[in-house]
Amino acid sequence: MPKIRCLTAHPLQHPFRLISQLERTVKALPILLRRLGPWLSPQCHVEIESPIRVHRDRFLKYDEEEYKKEFQRYLQLAASKSGDNGWILILLDADNDCPAQLGPQILERAKIVIPHRPVSVVLANREFEAWFLAAARSLDGKRDFSYTEEPISGPENTRNAKGWLGKHMGSGRKYYEVTDQPAFAAHFDLAMAHRGSRSFRKLCNEWKKRIVRCSPSL
Repeated sequence: MPKIRCLTAHPLQHPFRLISQLERTVKALPILLRRLGPWLSPQCHVEIESPIRVHRDRFLKYDEEEYKKEFQRYLQLAASKSGDNGWILILLDADNDCPAQLGPQILERAKIVIPHRPVSVVLANREFEAWFLAAARSLDGKRDFSYTEEPISGPENTRNAKGWLGKHMGSGRKYYEVTDQPAFAAHFDLAMAHRGSRSFRKLCNEWKKRIVRCSPSL
């Protein structure tokens, strides 16, 4: 049975909110990955391990010796927990970085640290919530969210996806990551997000490639 060990992160911009942000994504990501399994690889049961939480900014400061060692520790921890047939998925928010440039850089560094483990790097462009925007119509009526218009053009180019979601929440309330993000992760249309989001397609492609490779019976 293949295991997936995930590394997730958010920007280290508001230290007092950092733990909350990390905890919210840690709840939503396993929900999403457990949905990907039956959709993309129904013939294979995948065990989703609890994500290893990292500080995005620190995780990416590979040129500084202190943070380089921290990067190595996280990767080695993930490798030790994933098992011989495991797969390590590094999922970060791209923020203002270009996924096509930053992703390969992270992957190259990771392969140096753990060359004996399969590693994938996926950068949600610009943030995790952009995948919800790509499938916004499928969330209409969920947790006071309202959107019945045509699919959003360029959902990954939208800055502040959380703010966009908040503007479409009814009952005069805002979008709350701690409760809305896991709920939306459980309900957004995967096929719709796949059509509308390049970075979500990247996640799906990595899933299909790695699960087959990690599964001796396939």
